[in-house]
Amino acid sequence: MVHPSSKQDEKTQLVDKRHPKESKKWCLKSATKVPLKAVLSCYLAGKLKLGCTLLVFGVWILYILKLNYTTEECDMKKMHYVDPDRVKRAQKYAQQVLQKECRPKFAKKSMARLFEHRYSPDLPPFVKEAPKVNEAEYKYDPPFGFRQFSSQVQTLLEILPEHDLPEHLRAKSCRRCVVIGSGGILHGLVLGHALNQFDVVIRLNSAPVEGYSEHVGNKTTIRMTYPEGAPLSDLEYYSNDLFVAVLFKSVDFNWLQAMVKNETLPFWVRLFFWKQVAEKIPLQPKHFRILNPVIIKETAFDILQYSEPQSRFWGRDKNVPTIGVIAVVLATRLCDEVSLAGFGYDLSQPRTPLHYFDNLCMAAMNFQTMHNVTTETRFLLKLVKEGVVKDLSGGIHCEF
Repeated sequence: MVHPSSKQDEKTQLVDKRHPKESKKWCLKSATKVPLKAVLSCYLAGKLKLGCTLLVFGVWILYILKLNYTTEECDMKKMHYVDPDRVKRAQKYAQQVLQKECRPKFAKKSMARLFEHRYSPDLPPFVKEAPKVNEAEYKYDPPFGFRQFSSQVQTLLEILPEHDLPEHLRAKSCRRCVVIGSGGILHGLVLGHALNQFDVVIRLNSAPVEGYSEHVGNKTTIRMTYPEGAPLSDLEYYSNDLFVAVLFKSVDFNWLQAMVKNETLPFWVRLFFWKQVAEKIPLQPKHFRILNPVIIKETAFDILQYSEPQSRFWGRDKNVPTIGVIAVVLATRLCDEVSLAGFGYDLSQPRTPLHYFDNLCMAAMNFQTMHNVTTETRFLLKLVKEGVVKDLSGGIHCEF
């Protein structure tokens, strides 16, 4: 025998599904027959969506607060002393690297030897056309691919007149690259003059030149970043720079299009960035490039051998390489000889400076949840010890 209240519950669900607007009326009628149960059921149904929305919003706010307020600050005046003898050795070593004969295709050949089928020497560094269904770009979502974003990519490519290195760089028979990280180890080594002598100087995110040129140089060939990492100051852009965009999410495409077309980014789009983004980038369209996402995919899943992305309700697995490591792998495709400076996280020294330009301590790295710093350090150490790249500041492996 079916209890009358069960029939009423079934009727309530039927009304809710077929006629949402009538559900409130049914709730009121039911309340006269089964007061407590009906009222509670209707109340919970009405509040469920609101509760979920508030929960997601609350977690997002906590994440932003964690990013901005849980990092320890250091007294940099006391911490940037560098032994003068070490400064001399670093400068001498950098000059020795520059004076050695440049070996054509050395970086590519070395990477192919070390990683064999896990490294593709002929992979184009920048996006030239929208991904097709049978291509690697189409298999993954950003930043590892452009699945479901073919139309956005095509729209961007139509307003980007160039998709390779500038002609004056392509014309060089042998190119030297230096990838300049943001590490505090750079401050005090006074490597600026040496860094300016490289053919291609790659800078990352918002790492500044203004006020620090003595230590990091003032030449920039490529500024590689994602929207939240782009410098806010016009002083950090030079007319001949290449701006290489790394796209992580859907609104990144909107942002890049606005920057290339010199348009104002809509307010609603800005809400989806986790920090303030640049409103304008003072470069002509011919100076913008889109990083080939397959390079990120190859770096993450093939070279570093991270697990492929899994569907998660919140956050990411630690399978996204840092911009720095991605830039090093990119450099092996752009240049014949590759050096790096300002790399290395010494997590055993939490009170040492994290960056050369701010007052964050190394301990701040303990709060990031996206990158596997230990695995990346092992990878870079392998490159340095095998002679594939040179470490000019000695943060990964000191050779001076």
